[in-house]
Amino acid sequence: MSEGSECEARVKELEEELARTREELEKARGEAESYLNRLRYLQADFENYRKRMQREREELVRTASERVVTRLLEVLDSFELALESAKRTRGKRALVEGMQLIYTQLRGILEKEGLKEIPCEGCLDPYYHEAVAVEEKEDCEDGEILEVLQKGYTLNGKVIRYAKVKVAKRGG
Repeated sequence: MSEGSECEARVKELEEELARTREELEKARGEAESYLNRLRYLQADFENYRKRMQREREELVRTASERVVTRLLEVLDSFELALESAKRTRGKRALVEGMQLIYTQLRGILEKEGLKEIPCEGCLDPYYHEAVAVEEKEDCEDGEILEVLQKGYTLNGKVIRYAKVKVAKRGG
């Protein structure tokens, strides 16, 4: 074979390789464009999902607030009745009875919403109690709760206010 025909064969070989490479490049560009379109679709879909979840969350909060406020309107009505009764009777007993009724009613509503008082018997539990005062006492254990200064509460199992307590410390 002559040098010219070898060159022509090599050129033909390179042209065929170039054609295959161009085909592969076009195929890769098509796939890339397809992936890019799919990505754009998924991004738009996710953004719509995020917005829908935000709207649903806001609606849930509005609905929950409405439910609680509607229940609390009963307490407001009871306060008004108690105040009117106290004005008419000018009696301390009627006012105290009215306030007790309102307290019971309000506490019941809050408990239905998941509110629970944190028990304060025994020793300090840092997950539920905050020691805000210490008193030396010989006849008590260290950390024993002596007095509840402010009640603590959980809402659906989550502490929303720690109980503020006075605890004992053995002298010595």
